[in-house]
Amino acid sequence: MSAPREDMLRAAAGLRSEGRFTEALRVLDGLAQAHPRFSRLHQERSQCLLHLGDGPGAIAALNEALRCNPALPACWDMLARLLDHVGDAAGAAQARQRAERLTQLPREIVIANALHADGDHTRAAAILRDYLARDEGNLGAAHLLARVLMENPKGEAEAERILRALVSRDGTFLDARFDLSVLLLRRQEPGEARLHAEVLLRHQPTNRNWRKQYAAASVALGDHAAVIDLYAELLADIPAEGPEAAELHLFRGNALKTVGRLDDAVAAYHAALSAQPGYAVAWFSLANLKTVRFSPADVAQMEQLHAAQGTADMDRVYLNFALAKAAEDAGDFARAWHHFERGNALRRRASTYCPATTQQRAKAIAKAQGPALFARRQGWGHHDPAPIFVVGLPRSGSTLVEQILASHPAVEGTHELTTMGRIAVELCGSDPACGLPQMPEALAALTRAQAAQLGERYIAETRIHRRLGRPFFVDKMPNNFWHLGLIQLILPRATIIDVRREPVSCALANLRQLFGTTNQEFTYGVDHIAGHMHAYLAAMEHWDEALPRRVLRVHYEDLVTDLESEVRRLLTHCGLPFDPACLTFHRTQRSVRTPSAEQVRQPLNRAGIERVADYAPYLGPLRAALGDAVTRYRSLSHAA
Repeated sequence: MSAPREDMLRAAAGLRSEGRFTEALRVLDGLAQAHPRFSRLHQERSQCLLHLGDGPGAIAALNEALRCNPALPACWDMLARLLDHVGDAAGAAQARQRAERLTQLPREIVIANALHADGDHTRAAAILRDYLARDEGNLGAAHLLARVLMENPKGEAEAERILRALVSRDGTFLDARFDLSVLLLRRQEPGEARLHAEVLLRHQPTNRNWRKQYAAASVALGDHAAVIDLYAELLADIPAEGPEAAELHLFRGNALKTVGRLDDAVAAYHAALSAQPGYAVAWFSLANLKTVRFSPADVAQMEQLHAAQGTADMDRVYLNFALAKAAEDAGDFARAWHHFERGNALRRRASTYCPATTQQRAKAIAKAQGPALFARRQGWGHHDPAPIFVVGLPRSGSTLVEQILASHPAVEGTHELTTMGRIAVELCGSDPACGLPQMPEALAALTRAQAAQLGERYIAETRIHRRLGRPFFVDKMPNNFWHLGLIQLILPRATIIDVRREPVSCALANLRQLFGTTNQEFTYGVDHIAGHMHAYLAAMEHWDEALPRRVLRVHYEDLVTDLESEVRRLLTHCGLPFDPACLTFHRTQRSVRTPSAEQVRQPLNRAGIERVADYAPYLGPLRAALGDAVTRYRSLSHAA
């Protein structure tokens, strides 16, 4: 709970008790700017307005309070009396019914629910734990505790245990099953999340929230074609304008883009803007297609929205990246660079990434997972050769390599899987400042049997992403380069490919790309990108020493200049015969989710390499920060 928030509320209540109602409202206005969903400020506002004789304003304030927090009996009671006064008998009866329903619940549950709605999760959890100690069979209290715990990543594991117990105890406890599905999807377990959504829909096929949850889980599984019509059906049942319509059009556009239906995706994004003209993420999504050129009118609309006083910081981030794309297309690279810098600076303000911590954790990995660790564990793990791990920095060409491999009849592309990262977190923890393992030495404590079990688990958990029945599959999670020691111990026959791109070109591509709100947080500034690239090169040099000739190094520039030779080398390393389909990878009909989606649907060209020349006047600080990385990245010592 925010102490200043409570202090301001007490100050407003004190002014009201002194009859200084206008001053109290000014305090509440300031409080609302920082905490617009704080229900009790709206409750306090209603009392001030009532004292000033503004009955309609008081009713509006009470409705806002209850919209934010429906667990306020006093608000419902006061609303009922005011609606009676203005002759709204039906509304008053409904409000009175809600108040009576709350009074029938245990007082602790009502208080905890109200605290939860206002964001005071710590106090809500404490009240619920105390109550459950006296009434452990109260399913509603346990469910509410799980919901409170879900608000904090540290509480998610306990919330999952509670929700599983509730669903196991009562299979018809649908709200608990829905929350379990939501939590599993958040914890990157989309397969089980969708199974729960399917159960929910068998009970209530038309429930909109459950249909949306099924769609979200399907997208996470890479099943984008399945949701295109579903989103259209959901859109058919609501007004054409408004936030929900905009969001559904956006989601549908994303799915259409992923399956390669670009014209339909463009139409969906424009529909999102029609539903909500200030929907900045839709402008960014159009830009992120890489194929759309904005008109002067489009640019004017985006600039107007960017300048508007109430535009949120994240919306300004989206708009800066879209405006940068428009400037690039116009050949105005100075203006494009300006927008990229502004967008990255805004995004960096909300980031928790710490480059110094990354360096420390990287050194700890190298120290704990040296050659001796693997020499003493030869032959450990699960010996399935199916996985092909493609690792490296984002925007290095890893999606291209995946597309080439997935064009082979023996290989299936499965996108960026999170399974190995989750196993690493379970074993070694995760530093919140950089996401790297906190205890890399934990690998040394694994037994031979545990290593085999973890390898089998990886194969089992990734099976849901393999729909074509091919013997090999690509796991293209770039950040898995931190986990090569774990991969070696649990999947010793897996193939590992490290894809690289000339550092200035790669760093520039990262600066020009806005990733998801929680992904690749090192990409929002020259110094962070350069530091991360040095850490990556040091990590790969370590793996080359600890696991000699285990990793194949592929350079993006070599693919561009001599595709066939590089493809043959790539397939030989994977133990696969040459297939000419790999040379026409751009014709492969498969979903592609990464920012490189449209590039890999085109024949290879030098546009990405030559982009550096367009921004040459602005890259001096980047080149200086990269230092010897511009030559060191070509090192092939001990690589396959």
